[in-house]
Order: sequence, then structure tokens, then C-alpha cells
Amino acid sequence: MSELKERILKEMVVDYKSALEKNFNTVKRFLAITKDGTVHLHVDKKKLSGKQLILIYLIGKIYAKEAGCSDVDHATNKELMDELGLPEGSVWGYLSQLNNENRIRQVGKGAYRIPVNLIEKTLSEISSKVGENDGRTG
Repeated sequence: MSELKERILKEMVVDYKSALEKNFNTVKRFLAITKDGTVHLHVDKKKLSGKQLILIYLIGKIYAKEAGCSDVDHATNKELMDELGLPEGSVWGYLSQLNNENRIRQVGKGAYRIPVNLIEKTLSEISSKVGENDGRTG
């Protein structure tokens, strides 16, 4: 195998399962997943922005899909409004901003997902925002 090919495989190829495994303990501090694929956040929502709530929810959707609890790794505008309790106009604005910042990808009409390569960065931001506790409220 050529040296360049080895470097590309080692340094540039994203291993989806490895990224999820690496961030597993951090993710489980912030959310839980039901058997039907619903994501429940257990962070102090007052400490996070609407954009951060959407990002952590979308991370949960990836884990729900990987666990076989959901058929999809993305969420719709309506799901985000219903599950996060955010108004429609706010959700649309946050999604638009996140999409423009390349933090999420649109995968269908009104459906979005977070790229796997942004999970670690997003979790780091959220961890610092919620403080040194374990992410749980109460």
C-alpha cells in the first residue's frame, strides 16, 4: 500500500462506529433514548441555547438509530418543536443558522442531522456550557 493511501486511511477516513463509541460516556450524561427512539435530554435546558439543544438532540438521534431504536438518524422541525418545547419560528431560525454554519445537514424536507465528525466538538461545547457536573439536572 502506498504511503499516501496509508495516511489517508489513518488520518482522513471517519470511522462512524469509533466516533460513537469514543463519545458514548459523554453522550449518556446528557440524554437517554427510549426503545421507540425518542430522545430525552437530561441537561439543564436553561443553561443551553436553542441551537445547542437541537444539536444534542440530533446527536441522540444518531445513537437511537445505531441502537436500532429508530429507523432514522435525523429529526424533523415538528419533532424538534414537540420534543424540545421550542416555538416553530425559533426552531426554524436555529436550524437555518446551524445549516449556514455547517453544523447540521438537511437530509430531506424539514429534516436535519448532525455530521458524525462534529459530535465530539459539539459535546465539548455543551460540557463546558453546563459546567463541571455530569449534565443531569435535579
